[in-house]
Amino acid sequence: MRKAFELGGVIAAAVLIAFGIAAIAMGFNGKSTVNSSLKQEQITGTPDMTPAAIAGEVKAAQAAQDKLFADYKAHGMKVTPSPIQTPTCSVANKVIDNGTDARCFAKYMRIHTFGGSSGLTYSQMGRYIAAPGTPFKLTDGLGATNDPTKAMTDPKTQQPVANGRRDLWVTYTALTTALNSSYMASQLALFGIVVGIALLLAGIGFGILALGGALESPRTALTWFRKESVDTHAPANA
Repeated sequence: MRKAFELGGVIAAAVLIAFGIAAIAMGFNGKSTVNSSLKQEQITGTPDMTPAAIAGEVKAAQAAQDKLFADYKAHGMKVTPSPIQTPTCSVANKVIDNGTDARCFAKYMRIHTFGGSSGLTYSQMGRYIAAPGTPFKLTDGLGATNDPTKAMTDPKTQQPVANGRRDLWVTYTALTTALNSSYMASQLALFGIVVGIALLLAGIGFGILALGGALESPRTALTWFRKESVDTHAPANA
């Protein structure tokens, strides 16, 4: 029976080592794929993509947002502002070729987009350009509305004119989703490498125990525990 256990231990160790090596290889391959795919897009951070350089734009966007939401409050409209936060990372003039830098680049893109929307997100902006004279409460405060009857009409198509600011957010969302997905894929690849190393070490340790004769000794940790328990509860000699 002990020989069977030893053989089983060796087999289990071999399986753990094999899975560990495979996980590590897949992790490095996944990370390499993410990095090479990002590099092919030839994305480079703009000079203002540092916390210090972007500070002025953040301040301007926050000021525009504060003014707009003050107007909302004055007209009895309850709208919650989305926070505009200065990124702590930096990718200025840097080629974006890894998941961490991709996520950082996406954060700066959000600041740029807020600058063009006065702090409004996609869902807070109107779908159409509002016609002159449209009441403030029926607009997003920037001259756009969700009511097609209050929208300007294109003389050629006779359809409401789309809000260009909202289209800007669509582009931003598409690009940042891809960048954040790259970051997530990079982190998953790193997780796979860590798990692979853990499996590899566990397999090596298991193999050493099995091949080193750990099962041959009649004394086990449980045997020692039972002995200590008996000695502790044994009556003292008079």
